[in-house]
Parts: sequence; structure tokens; C-alpha cells
Amino acid sequence: MSLSKLAFAFVLAMLGLQLAANAQSRSSRETTASTAARNADMAAKERINAWTVGLAGGLIEGAPLRLAAEIARVVNEDDKLHVIPIVTTGATENVNSLLYLRGVDAAIINTDALDEYKAQVPSIERRIVYVLNLFPAELHVFVRPEIKSLDDLKGKKVNFNTQGTAAAYSGPLIFSRLGLNVEKMFIPHQVALQQMKSGEIAAVVFITSKPIDAFLKGRWDDGFKFLPIEYDTRFEDYYLPSSIDSKDYPNLVPKGERIATIAVPTVLAAYNWQPQTDRYRRMARFVEHLFGRLDRLQSAGFDAKWKDVNLRASVPSLARFGPAQEWLDRSPSATVGLSR
Repeated sequence: MSLSKLAFAFVLAMLGLQLAANAQSRSSRETTASTAARNADMAAKERINAWTVGLAGGLIEGAPLRLAAEIARVVNEDDKLHVIPIVTTGATENVNSLLYLRGVDAAIINTDALDEYKAQVPSIERRIVYVLNLFPAELHVFVRPEIKSLDDLKGKKVNFNTQGTAAAYSGPLIFSRLGLNVEKMFIPHQVALQQMKSGEIAAVVFITSKPIDAFLKGRWDDGFKFLPIEYDTRFEDYYLPSSIDSKDYPNLVPKGERIATIAVPTVLAAYNWQPQTDRYRRMARFVEHLFGRLDRLQSAGFDAKWKDVNLRASVPSLARFGPAQEWLDRSPSATVGLSR
């Protein structure tokens, strides 16, 4: 082979080696960039999930989900806490989610929803704790003029609102404890109230915080009224004594008159995670943010119910979440809201 051919072959070989080196370098850079991107993605994923708290709210049109969304607005903080409100079908599903659904750490529940789980989860009071007693949902039994007492409702049509609402769950449960066998209906209350005026329905049962616009602003003939429900031993496990008076409904309750009723506590509950676990630490931080910023929830632009929240109000049958009690012990002057 001539020198010129050898030189040409050498040049080709060197060029090949350079191309291979360039390709290897490019591949290495791409691998490094790809690894850096994956690491950045994993870091972002870990960061956003590190302090995430799932909060089961309720029906999309209901007050509990609205309260859950307002909690998230106040407590969420970049890289420090990320509360995710979750739409559910109501109080019973919230309890189920708190017990069994992965990613759910807290829920807004009515305390008597625990009654359904007593048989299948005998230790439920040890698995669920409360963070905050949000507000009482008063029982309103509104009846036609010919109904004089609870006994008069036996066998009559009584509406408990649509399935998934507090009235649809707690109402029949309370009526069962009272021994009242009625013809239960589950249609929208606004429809039922019109049928009540025409005599098709004897009563409607609302369970929500007073005052209720339908009674406050509605026009009712003489004789339409609320029936009293006396608090006794049948209600000591989950309910609280309450009342309805003329300040609540001046057009329906005579001035100075007080009608006894009961209330279902609506509470912010948590799963009773063991100390030192990751979920426990998340909920402890959630408590710090919520309790320390509760005054923000009582400002303009948030649900008026927050103004009645008392940090120290207890809940029948449930223990308070440890970090919540510890926060209160460190802040002896903190109450916030009115005691009810």
C-alpha cells in the first residue's frame, strides 16, 4: 500500500474514532440530562407529596365541602402543607373513607354517622379522633297545623331531603330512636315544602345550622310550626341539647318562646395515626396551621359559621387528636368563637 493510501486510511480511522467519541459524549450528555430531569421530577413529586393531607368533604353542593375548601385556602402553603378537599356522597362515606381509603387523613363528619359502624368496627372510637367541633346542626321538625305532637306523625309522610344530606341520614336515625314510624320521603326540601302547603306531606325534617332561609324568609299560614324534641338519655352518645327561639325565626316562634331540640355536632375528624408515623406528622402540621390561622377563617369572605367555632368545644364519644390537645395546652387563652 502506498504512503498516500496509508495516510488516507489513517485519516479515516481517526475521523471514525472522533465521530464515535462525539457520539459517546453526546449520549453521555443526554444520559446526564435525562438523569437530571428524572431526579428533578422525583424531587418535585416528593416535595408536593411530602405534606399532602386528604380531607373528605361531602356533596359538591353541601356546606361541609365548602368548609373543607375554605380550610384549604387558609392552611395551604408552598412546600409546607397541601390540603386536598375531596368530594364524597356524604357523612357516611366520609367515615368509610377515613377508615379505609388510602390518602384520606381527615374528614368532616356528623358524629352520629359513627353509629352505622358500631357493629362492624367495635373499636371505632379508638380509630377516629376529632380535631375541631365545627358547628352544631340543629334538628328542625317543621309540621302542618293539624299536627300537634310527634305521635301525630306516625304513618304520615315526612320528608328528609335528598340522599346524602345530613337530614337524610340523621333524620331517620333520630326518628327511630324516638320510636316514630313514618312514611319516609327523600325529595328536595324546596319541593317538599310546597307539597306540605297543599297537605300532601305532613312534615319536613331539616338538620343544619340555624337559621334556615326557608323558614326565615318563607311565608307560612298560622299553625305551621316546629315541634319540640327533648334531649334525654336516648341522645347522650352523639347529640347535644339545643333550642330554637324567636330570635332565630321571628315569624314562626312567638317572642320569648323557646322550643327544645337536639343538635348533631359537625366535626373535623382525623384518623388516629400512631405517633412518629408520617401521616401523624402531616396531621400535626395541619393542626398547627389550622389552629394558628383560625382567625382568618372568621374574616370577611368565609362562611359565617366559622365565627361560632370554639377551639375548646368538646365532642361526645370521641377523644381529641393528640397534637390538637397539645396546641390548646400551649395556648391557654385561645378560644376563638362563641361557646354554644
